[in-house]
Amino acid sequence: MIGAIIGDIVGSRFEFNNHRSKDFELFTDECEITDDSIMTIAVAKAIMETEKKIKTLINECGNNYEYNKLLESMTIKYMQEIGRKYPYCGYGGMFRRWVFSDNPKPYNSFGNGAAMRISPVGIIANTEHEACELSKTVTSTTHNHVEGIKGAEATVVSIYMAKNGATKEEIRQKINENYYNLNFTIDEIRDIYKFNETCQETVPQAIVAFLESTSFEDAIRTAISVGGDSDTLAAITGSIAGAYYGAPDDIKEKALTYFNTEIRSIYDEWCQFIENED
Repeated sequence: MIGAIIGDIVGSRFEFNNHRSKDFELFTDECEITDDSIMTIAVAKAIMETEKKIKTLINECGNNYEYNKLLESMTIKYMQEIGRKYPYCGYGGMFRRWVFSDNPKPYNSFGNGAAMRISPVGIIANTEHEACELSKTVTSTTHNHVEGIKGAEATVVSIYMAKNGATKEEIRQKINENYYNLNFTIDEIRDIYKFNETCQETVPQAIVAFLESTSFEDAIRTAISVGGDSDTLAAITGSIAGAYYGAPDDIKEKALTYFNTEIRSIYDEWCQFIENED
């Protein structure tokens, strides 16, 4: 999860001022937490609260109806509850209306918000199938379009595989065969890539940025260099890179300085939760 948040913070100052190079200062006073981090934290909180209410783990089929319904309810609850405290963190118009709605319903979105927030699912899933089931449960609360569900699932599968020792080539093959064509390089698209907030035009680019990287930091720098929706693209890349490489302590500690007390408290709770799960 911290990988996604780091990507968001680093990318925040480049979202509307793209920097198509890997040469830049990672953290400055212009950096901030945006909706990518806020919603990632909200999903993590929803998972933890679901686990508190249902102590039994999901079976390997990932078909625990009671668990999934509760997770759906908790996802709505905490994305709204936490999200309403940060009304100016960068929500898109439809999602903003959802956050403040008294009767929140999915709105057939395929925006990249589906993928930017999903990393906690990839971390806690016990099987790839379970990762996909939980991803669909979390994502469908808002982004119930087939492309929204697909974008989140491709991201969470990449995270799950990275966390569990898959090679980059295995991840590339999985995504190529089941989700997106990844047969391009960042150098090939850097000069022509345009700002795009859809999953289908953000998630493949973010995955390739990870696949071409040599380290966690290089993954973030590569993602930023693509341009486009920089904070979200880097958050998606960071979520996979964090699972694969781990985030260096110095980068992690600097990112934590951008947290307020509430966000830090939920993050610390998540770290303890993951430690207990292991």
